[in-house]
Amino acid sequence: MESYHFFLDLAIILIAAKLFGLLFRKIRLPQVVGMLVAGLIIGPNLLGLVEESEFLTKMAEIGVIMLMFTAGLETDIKELKSTGPAALLIATLGVIVPLIGGYVVFSLFEGGFAPLGTEGSMQAIFMGVIITATSVSITVETLRELGHLRGKVGTAILSAAIIDDIIGIVLLTFVIGFKDPSSSPVQVILSTVAFFAVFTVVGFVINRLFKYFDKKYPHKRRVPIYGFALCLLMAYVAEQFFGIADITGAYVAGIVMCNARSSDYIVQKIDINSYMIFSPIFFTSIGLKTQVNGLTATLFAFTAVYILVALLAKIVGCGLGAKLCRFTMHESLIVGVGMMSRGEVALIVAQKGFAAGLMNPAYFTAVILMVIVSSMVTPIFLKLLYRKEDALAAAQAAAMPAGTASQLTAERED
Repeated sequence: MESYHFFLDLAIILIAAKLFGLLFRKIRLPQVVGMLVAGLIIGPNLLGLVEESEFLTKMAEIGVIMLMFTAGLETDIKELKSTGPAALLIATLGVIVPLIGGYVVFSLFEGGFAPLGTEGSMQAIFMGVIITATSVSITVETLRELGHLRGKVGTAILSAAIIDDIIGIVLLTFVIGFKDPSSSPVQVILSTVAFFAVFTVVGFVINRLFKYFDKKYPHKRRVPIYGFALCLLMAYVAEQFFGIADITGAYVAGIVMCNARSSDYIVQKIDINSYMIFSPIFFTSIGLKTQVNGLTATLFAFTAVYILVALLAKIVGCGLGAKLCRFTMHESLIVGVGMMSRGEVALIVAQKGFAAGLMNPAYFTAVILMVIVSSMVTPIFLKLLYRKEDALAAAQAAAMPAGTASQLTAERED
């Protein structure tokens, strides 16, 4: 009868993940955070109702693939082209500064800077890679609630977050490649370049193929099946033949099909399966891995500093990028704060690094707390910043003729 115990594990995970997800949504926090907390509670740290198993690990891996495939499908290529250099500069600096910050914090707490290429240096770089990711979902909801989603600042945040995640995934690909002692730097770079070169050509063909499916089989269920099969195939090829993380292959598969007319339909069908079973298992499994009972005074201090650096690094990096793109100081601060929240991508990167031996399980606690804290403080700071801006705009409007005030408001939204 023990062979059927996974049914009980799945039932407990799904119920706990949903209940805590709904609870956290009630208090205006992402359901992802609730699922993480559910994993902490039902796992070995507290109740011990569910333990890690090979079955749950494989199910969680499918959940990761689905999340990254969906993220690729939802990438707006036209939006990226329209925002262009500004979003690229904001995203680039928003990756470089946190990467350096995470590397320095880990190195200092581990007793010094390890020589480049050693295991210690790779772990330090990886802790920086984790905090390069941005979860823009919280920011989007906050900006929509405040009525500033479609303004210049909101558009810059959305576009920069997409580029930010792409750069983060490429960085993860390099770090995991360098982790293999048999790989040389040149080999890792050539493998990565070869992967993207091959899938640029293959992607063109696949894109044409799915446009054909759009015309011949509009909104047929076979199209999402073909799409997901392609995602799995690209994830396998990336890992097996190029030494690239499977999530990179899944993400690229989504980007290949993102401008097809059926992309929204594919997302809709994939989301049903992901939402019902695979995503809850993935996020809850991260909670199961986390070792809260091993939180020493040193690790607690590291966690506090790591969270602070993760928050400030995004404000400094993205804010500086916005300022260089001629945003006002206040707008630059809003951009930096809007890019501060972390979520799914940070957790996915952490999980992949852990599987590759790049992170001690004890540091999962720091990552999870960083995700929770950044998710909580981002909407609070955004509301405070916009309250000040709206008050200033209202004061200016009161001192001007009505027509002039309306014109300034329209220009600010544009």
